[in-house]
Amino acid sequence: MSQGPPAVSVLQRSVDAPGNQPQSPKDDDRKVRRREKNRVAAQRSRKKQTQKADKLHEEHESLEQENSVLRREISKLKEELRHLSEVLKEHEKMCPLLLCPMNFVQLRSDPVASCLPR
Repeated sequence: MSQGPPAVSVLQRSVDAPGNQPQSPKDDDRKVRRREKNRVAAQRSRKKQTQKADKLHEEHESLEQENSVLRREISKLKEELRHLSEVLKEHEKMCPLLLCPMNFVQLRSDPVASCLPR
């Protein structure tokens, strides 16, 4: 089993990197605070993104349900239209008002009365 280089902290690597000036503890502290602040901001951003995705998912589900309800209503209304059209067609075959020729020629003042049974 080969051993890798000894574990070195991120701060130590930045100090040991070529071209870097040795940093003061104050600079190190500032860097740690900045990284912590960045980490917290990243967590907040991920949380916000997750919440937004959850909200969109809920809205999608709600719209799907509404769509389903509306499709069922359309189906019922189409069936009702079909039924009422059939009823009307059957009624037209035997309606005395529609069969009366006086409905089409306006000779009297009250053409409906002449078609009604006496």
